[in-house]
Amino acid sequence: MMRLGRGSLTLWFATVLCIVGISWLALEYFVPSPPSSIVIATGGKGSTLEYFGELYRTRFARAGVRLNLRETAGALENFRLLHDPNSGVHIAFVAGGISDSSQAPELLSMGLIFNVPFWIFYSSVEPLDGLPQLKGKRIAVGPEGSGTRYTAERILSKANIDSKTATLLPFALDAAADALNEGKVDAALIVGGSDAPAVESLLTNPRVRLMNFSTAEALTRIFPDLVRLVLPKGVIEIDPLNPPSDVTLVGTTAKVLIRDDVHPAIVQLLAQTMKEEHNGSGLFQRSGEFPAINDPEYPVAQIAVDYYKNGPSLLPKYLPFWMAIYAQRMIAFLVATLAIVFPVFGFAPRLYQWFVQERLRRLFRRLRIIENALRVPLTVPQVEALQSELADIDRATSAVPMRNSDLYFMLRYHLDQTRSRLVEASETAKVAQSVNS
Repeated sequence: MMRLGRGSLTLWFATVLCIVGISWLALEYFVPSPPSSIVIATGGKGSTLEYFGELYRTRFARAGVRLNLRETAGALENFRLLHDPNSGVHIAFVAGGISDSSQAPELLSMGLIFNVPFWIFYSSVEPLDGLPQLKGKRIAVGPEGSGTRYTAERILSKANIDSKTATLLPFALDAAADALNEGKVDAALIVGGSDAPAVESLLTNPRVRLMNFSTAEALTRIFPDLVRLVLPKGVIEIDPLNPPSDVTLVGTTAKVLIRDDVHPAIVQLLAQTMKEEHNGSGLFQRSGEFPAINDPEYPVAQIAVDYYKNGPSLLPKYLPFWMAIYAQRMIAFLVATLAIVFPVFGFAPRLYQWFVQERLRRLFRRLRIIENALRVPLTVPQVEALQSELADIDRATSAVPMRNSDLYFMLRYHLDQTRSRLVEASETAKVAQSVNS
């Protein structure tokens, strides 16, 4: 009985190890742990996108995730990097009108985050309120391949302004502001929020004026991704009034795009970050307006939609990021283990029963051999050999669990019958041996 006990213990221990191993492998395959670092493409130095990238990095660091910022030329390069699976970029700031899901079906939107105005600053004493007035002028439109350049050429083309009718120069942001101050350009088209350093400096520069887009409504009809924006009178300064009157602008809406293979936990952390950073009011948005899920160009990730509508799920709501991850994985591990354990332990008794019955069948076969041998006269040594074999069968029978009583008692009955026949055969053999001697 002790030998079977040790064997059973070993069997059960091996079964438990096997179940734990299979559950862990299933967990790693179906619920992999999130990465400890990830890359986001932002924008150039001093841009609004770089500013928000820094804010995102701070919030990710609080959760124990390293967010690496990739400095770029702007939204256009960001899309190219995100679209390239070998770039290492999984998150990017992008502007509307650059791409859509037909060009990059592997990308998902995290929602719209803020309106991005297009500012045209100029140094002329003559007021400018229409794009055609920029013909023949030197205009800072950003470097080739940048998002600012793409936006500038797209808008200016509607007024028949290109490299043939104007001088387009590759200055952007701070460089564009410096060029305007130094008289190297007549106008500068800057794409960015009012908090961008270049925009802030130009808005408070008394030698620079902000162009009013008199055709803003027309541009929004021509380009559906554009929005009409108004910079209210006196919003920069009340005394003296800056701007002295309402200024109509056009702009687009910035968004955050991700690759569809970003870990769900990172997606939820990103949604939380966006909610906290973009939910407030600003010059061109109302409180609670962003982040918005009405992205017309990309489908919005379902995790983000659920988060914006319902807030965080139960565990992330009360636990720090990594503790929530470990708790979720532990729950998943237990579910996977139970999913394996219940079928295994439901099948195990039947399997064990089969092993016991198979063992008894082997003992019956050995006993049948002895019974067949008793059909003919035997010598004393032959009888002794059969008695030794019967004793070995008897010892093996004692290790069979009593709960298999039917087969057990049947085997015991045949053992007793065979033992009696062996005693008779032994006596007959001894008599025959004495007669022969």
